[in-house]
Amino acid sequence: MGITNQEYFLLFVTSYLLVGVLTPLMRKIALATNVVDNPNAAHKSHKKAVPYLGGVAIIIGIISISYSTSLVSDFTSTTFWLATSVLGPALVLGLIGLWDDIKNLSPLPRFIAQSIAGIFTASVLIITNNVGNPTGSNIFDAVITIFWVVGICNSINFFDNLDGGAAGTVAISSATLAFLALTGDQYLIAALATVTTGATLGFLVWNKSPAKIYMGDAGALFLGVLLATLTIRLEPNTNTQISSYLMPVFLLAVPILDTTVAVISRLRRHVSPFQGGQDHLSHRLIRAGLSRKQAAISLWLLSGVYGALAILISKANSIHENYLVLAGTALWVVLFILFFKQKDS
Repeated sequence: MGITNQEYFLLFVTSYLLVGVLTPLMRKIALATNVVDNPNAAHKSHKKAVPYLGGVAIIIGIISISYSTSLVSDFTSTTFWLATSVLGPALVLGLIGLWDDIKNLSPLPRFIAQSIAGIFTASVLIITNNVGNPTGSNIFDAVITIFWVVGICNSINFFDNLDGGAAGTVAISSATLAFLALTGDQYLIAALATVTTGATLGFLVWNKSPAKIYMGDAGALFLGVLLATLTIRLEPNTNTQISSYLMPVFLLAVPILDTTVAVISRLRRHVSPFQGGQDHLSHRLIRAGLSRKQAAISLWLLSGVYGALAILISKANSIHENYLVLAGTALWVVLFILFFKQKDS
């Protein structure tokens, strides 16, 4: 079953408009109920309390548009339940993130929930034969999937530390994923990625610097599980196995880089990786002299570079594909070294 270009455009526009309208409503609710991010910790960079619940607008927008589409289109019941297998774990993690936004949970409940989501996702993908890059071993596929879901979930959550940074980057990654899935006739992934692109851009209108609202853990955990599941399902159009395995990594290269730099920096200082700090890419860019807006745009551009690399790899022959993979990997290593060499705070 295919979807026309007009239908994809409609998915994008409706999700953009819906989340764009819902976000200021959620902002009013957050202010009325005092669900806000207070600048009461050393790693907080904002000066005034900023309302949360932007993630709730994203969740409502993505889920309502996705299911409405499945009900009015010629999606089969199988496709409907496949969509549920993607959106269900994301919703559960989003609700746990919302609880965290309100009650400030410790890292352990979140990690347990992420692990359960990873196990569920791995089980569904293996049972339904929907692993995009199967290794030939169900055990390896399960371990890789669980690790990927938990890792990306935390990466998006960690990366949400700058006005517009995470929302813009997720939008770029989702748009690239939608293009790759569409050209590979993977319509479910393309449709969900398109909806995610529209939703995050609709939220970005209110989240760009200076942010009027944050997505909070509700949005970050929801989007983390959603992107992790969609990328692990993607069957890349590549000539080599290594390119196939690296395609999802390239799509999320910048959040992965941010998490890697921050976690290794904290471990080096004998600090818990889950403790907040001024050691993310955004903080290092700002200390280097960039404004908050310039830092966000820089991170978007880096994400765009890796998105372009992913698309070029999908179109290249074997020789050029290897060069592109090598260039993308080398760039990531150089960026890691440059960011890691800067002061942590």
